[in-house]
Amino acid sequence: MLKDSKSYNIIVVEDNPGDLVLLESYLEETIAMPNLRHFSSFNSLKEFLESNLDYNSVDILLLDLSLPDKHGEQLICDVIEMSKNIPIVALTGYSSVDFAIKTLSLGVSDYLLKDDLTPTILYKSIIYNIERNKNLVKLKESEQRYSNIFHLSPQPMLVYDAATLFFLDANDAAIAHYGFSLEEFKKNTLNTISLSAIKDNFHDNEVYNQFFKHRKKDGTLIDVDIRTNSILFNQIDAKVIIVNDITESLLQIKAIQLQNQKLKDIAWTQSHLVRAPLARILGLIEIIEDADQTTTHKEEVLHLVAESAKELDKIVTDIVVKSKQIIP
Repeated sequence: MLKDSKSYNIIVVEDNPGDLVLLESYLEETIAMPNLRHFSSFNSLKEFLESNLDYNSVDILLLDLSLPDKHGEQLICDVIEMSKNIPIVALTGYSSVDFAIKTLSLGVSDYLLKDDLTPTILYKSIIYNIERNKNLVKLKESEQRYSNIFHLSPQPMLVYDAATLFFLDANDAAIAHYGFSLEEFKKNTLNTISLSAIKDNFHDNEVYNQFFKHRKKDGTLIDVDIRTNSILFNQIDAKVIIVNDITESLLQIKAIQLQNQKLKDIAWTQSHLVRAPLARILGLIEIIEDADQTTTHKEEVLHLVAESAKELDKIVTDIVVKSKQIIP
């Protein structure tokens, strides 16, 4: 049989010398470089695992379920808790199907009967569970990255059940922004915060934006621009919402629109109201400059010039007041 040329770091926890020799023999038949580390008791394994172990240096752990200082379910639970991401293959002479299922449910990667063990069965179990564990670790890392992106996002993000509309999760930003705790969110539906019906006639994985009115826990109404997409959350068809509160932006836009209207009013005043008294003053000046005018007539004209000047001054003053209201 062609041996696997890769080097594998394998922990063997076995108190029976005969079974240990057999395991070593089986491993040497299929693996060219099996780097074995042997422990004969739970306490010796515990001491090793708690001594600042680099868990990436261990590929797999073969665990006898009957050790002198611990055995059965408690042994499995304690070793799993200590071994972090190391895959564990349970070795036992106990052939009960119920016990095998129970063992796997506790978290071991595989369950092998010592009486049925062969070099090929042991090798296949080791390779399969090492590769399976790598994929599981990658999946956990991916889930952790998603969790970090979700919970550490500065924008409020919410997940709700697509069928029932009940919230399934909320990040810290959403909790802070809306005022609901995570537990309060999970007891309520999307209708608790949304004053508008959510769009429900879009295809899976379609991303869309819509504007809504939302209500915070204290009753404050806010305008939001939301981006929604379909996801699978804990095996539930769900929707994730990214919320962008645009309340302040809309208020600013309204303020700018009002300011622009006032500026238009001022421009109209400058181009229409100012022109009339100014035109009168210019015409009256021409009359004053006429040498044939009598003194009495000139005095009347000067009075009209003064009145027009006062009117112009009032208009300019009004423009200045309005300008200060726009630009304080």
